[in-house]
Amino acid sequence: MESAPPSYQGHRYPAEVISHCVRRYFRFPLSFREAEELMLQRGVLVSHETVHRWCGKFGQQYANALRRRRPKPGDTWHLDEVFIKINGELKYLWRAVDQDGIVLDILVQDRRDTAAARRLFRRLMKTTCSVPQVIVTDKLRSYGAAHRQAMPRVEHHTSKYLNNRAENSHQPTRQRERAMKRFTTPDHAQRFLSTFSGISPHFRPRRHPMTAPGHRAEMTIRFAIWDQATGPAGRPAKT
Repeated sequence: MESAPPSYQGHRYPAEVISHCVRRYFRFPLSFREAEELMLQRGVLVSHETVHRWCGKFGQQYANALRRRRPKPGDTWHLDEVFIKINGELKYLWRAVDQDGIVLDILVQDRRDTAAARRLFRRLMKTTCSVPQVIVTDKLRSYGAAHRQAMPRVEHHTSKYLNNRAENSHQPTRQRERAMKRFTTPDHAQRFLSTFSGISPHFRPRRHPMTAPGHRAEMTIRFAIWDQATGPAGRPAKT
């Protein structure tokens, strides 16, 4: 589904400055104050409160724009869930990736039961507009019950050894969770991680099969896609 490009009308900073701040915050483990300091080094005077507002207003738009530019998801989906602590309470972060390690979606939920797994399956089919040929999960029984209800014709494999792609995909989230100290509410975690999972992986190509020139060429392409995704509607805002 297409949506309008970001509108920067009414902002006194250029679109390039706004998108640069948002990219830095979601790509690197920075606080808003650290993002402010880095921009000051470049001669741009912007407060951390302003960076915070930009991330809240434009972050999800940018993430959605990047997702629309991705290839169609693969036909094998890997699903996994981990504990996260939110304001002292344990919640569950459910995650799905395809066979190429592309994050399809994340969902923060209170439980790890059949209803929660079914909710993830239905959300995935709705957001990706597709159905996989195979799903791979660990041996949590909730997956089997939800699979029979939501995707009965899809092949289901259960093995902790086959699910490394989903488990490895949790690592950047864990790193960022430590840097942020904590999430304040489930809604806060869902908003941040939904945006984070759309932006951060875009700048994390798998490097092990790449040469250094190949990696630089790939990053050049990804920066160009970012510029297209974050481009303003009409003319850029003026300082």
